Amino acid sequence: MKSLSILGATGSIGSNALDIVRQFPDRFTVNALTAKTRVAALARQIVEFTPRMAAVIDAEHARQLKALLPPTADVEIVFGEAGYVEAATCPETDMVLGAMVGSAGLVPTLAAIDAGKDIALANKETLVMAGALVMEKVARRGVKLMPVDSEHSAIFQSMAGQGRNGVREILLTASGGPFLKRPATDFNAITPQDALRHPNWSMGRKISIDSATLMNKGLEVIEARWLFGIDFQRIKVVVHPQSIVHSMVVYQDGAVIAQMGVPDMKGAIAYGLSHPRRLPLDVPAPDFAHIGQLTFEEPDLERFPCLALAYRAGEQGGTLPAVLNAANEVAVDAFLDNRLPFVGIYPIIDQTLNHHTGVYGADLGQLIEADRWARETADTLVRRQER
Repeated sequence: MKSLSILGATGSIGSNALDIVRQFPDRFTVNALTAKTRVAALARQIVEFTPRMAAVIDAEHARQLKALLPPTADVEIVFGEAGYVEAATCPETDMVLGAMVGSAGLVPTLAAIDAGKDIALANKETLVMAGALVMEKVARRGVKLMPVDSEHSAIFQSMAGQGRNGVREILLTASGGPFLKRPATDFNAITPQDALRHPNWSMGRKISIDSATLMNKGLEVIEARWLFGIDFQRIKVVVHPQSIVHSMVVYQDGAVIAQMGVPDMKGAIAYGLSHPRRLPLDVPAPDFAHIGQLTFEEPDLERFPCLALAYRAGEQGGTLPAVLNAANEVAVDAFLDNRLPFVGIYPIIDQTLNHHTGVYGADLGQLIEADRWARETADTLVRRQER
């Protein structure tokens, strides 16, 4: 029986993980659940899964959560960053599923590693911001770090039994998002509702916008560099609109091993939680005869410049990836709030990066300061554009 702390329980990844717990009550138990502000959904999860602890963003939401729970609910409610850290480091927890959105997942994940917890990581921003620091702690503490992103899970599975020395390239597949074939001349008219309509995947709001700009793939490139110890020149992105091939590994003899499946996150989540076992999920295999063909193409960096921006920040390193991530979060939020056009996302990130003097070999405090500075700078740039 594996005891879980699920950080980001009410989001897409967290909800799917709880579906897996529901299907396999003999394998998993829930020790802690966290959310940001969705207290009604969290209350329902607490009643069903009876965790020992629950965490939310602040004291007011903690009060609201307590009011929604029955008097018999035996759960400790904590809040804020300290509360998230407490949920991530519970002594009874065996594995922490990191599924918080954005940079908020970094500190709780680092605390969980320091506490000796195995990590199933869906929060890519943790490795984007602090990849060197995270991987050093993972090695020093001897904990397991399992990728939960479908692409990185696919790479992990494709490397099973092979080792990294024979790897020539990693090929990260991208669906291309909802605007793959939309003329760039029409990008000015894109609304948040348009961008949230992903053709293949059901995801949260922020990651859906990142998919539409291809920034999500750029963040995944940086994540892959740290997870698999592969330099950026050997991590390639290929657009695969059908989303059946989740990613591929090219070996030094020219052989390519790919992991395939329908676009459903349950497989990657379950594999991360149960490795090395595979669970009998109610997920179908692809119907290849019905699909007919699988196609691949190069990403168009002129129409989707955020991908090139991520490569640039990743290759320069230091605090640049943290700044990239923070500026992107600010720009995406502004777009979702109708304060910034879709085509305005890239310039805000680019200008923020251009204003930043990178710090190399940064410690956690310097990374958090770079994140704070980038948010303030990007927000100022957004407000200037609104005038």
